[in-house]
Amino acid sequence: MMKLAILDDWFDTLRTLPCFGRLAGIDVTVFTDHEPDIDRLAARLAPFDAIVLFRERTAIPRDLIARLPNLKLISQRSVYPHVDVAACTDHGVLLSSNMHAGTPSYAAAEHSFALILAAMRDIPAQMASLHAGTWQMGVGKSLHGRQIGLYGYGRIGRQVAHYARAFGMRVVWWASESGRARAAADGEEVAASRKAFFATSDVVSLHVRMKPETRGLITADDLAAMGADSLLVNTSRAGLIAVGALKAALDAGRPGKAAIDVFDEEPITWANDPLAAHPRLVATPHIGFVTEDEFEIQFADIFDQVVAWRDGAPINMINPEAVSG
Repeated sequence: MMKLAILDDWFDTLRTLPCFGRLAGIDVTVFTDHEPDIDRLAARLAPFDAIVLFRERTAIPRDLIARLPNLKLISQRSVYPHVDVAACTDHGVLLSSNMHAGTPSYAAAEHSFALILAAMRDIPAQMASLHAGTWQMGVGKSLHGRQIGLYGYGRIGRQVAHYARAFGMRVVWWASESGRARAAADGEEVAASRKAFFATSDVVSLHVRMKPETRGLITADDLAAMGADSLLVNTSRAGLIAVGALKAALDAGRPGKAAIDVFDEEPITWANDPLAAHPRLVATPHIGFVTEDEFEIQFADIFDQVVAWRDGAPINMINPEAVSG
């Protein structure tokens, strides 16, 4: 019987989903903790034919793959900067990853807008003031009539634009050259320049995939161009912003606030992280995709890939040469 390991299901949620039934006839072990030590992780995974990844919670480097002689399949969804694909191919390990073209993550879009509302209305601080018995602590900002700048003309960004327009916001775009061209062709408003995009937006929200060419995409100069009353939102990936640039920008007061769901190092398991504890920051622990509904969508795809491989007809192959060579 095929042996499958599911990693990093911290709240043991997947067993409760309808899609889990697709794994009938497979010997499944669910790990509800995160194992950062590569030696212990290699020992843990040694017996398994296949592993399911929970997004980027566990990296799969060459050194780990080389120590898993039984491993033949890694099944996951979306982008895979955390997996050494070349090492997978060298060791005959197939990576299957549904890239879900045309399907936005409604959960991520909703969470982006939740962070916008929380930051603009100072909801965390207002709650803390209420709990402390001091009632109100200040005055927030309305969204109606303000400008939101969306960086990245993709599925999630377009869904956030839909929500923003429902709140009466003006939507302006920036993206790669091809992304700007697509936005303009769709009749969307594209900023006159990159600098104008950051300088004139009351809210800037990032919706760009993390790839080698997008690492450090948002620079210290971009952040410095933002207004003292503006808000930067990042629910995509921390690596889109140059290392250290966000904390330095918040210290300098431009932008005035940030609201983020992603960090350079995850999970954060220590108190008083310099960025997470920043007084100008509203932050959540990478929960943009963490809803039962989104898990059902994502893991139905992931489990289908496992079953397809077991049945000898693998799908969504990133490195088909691993099984054809």
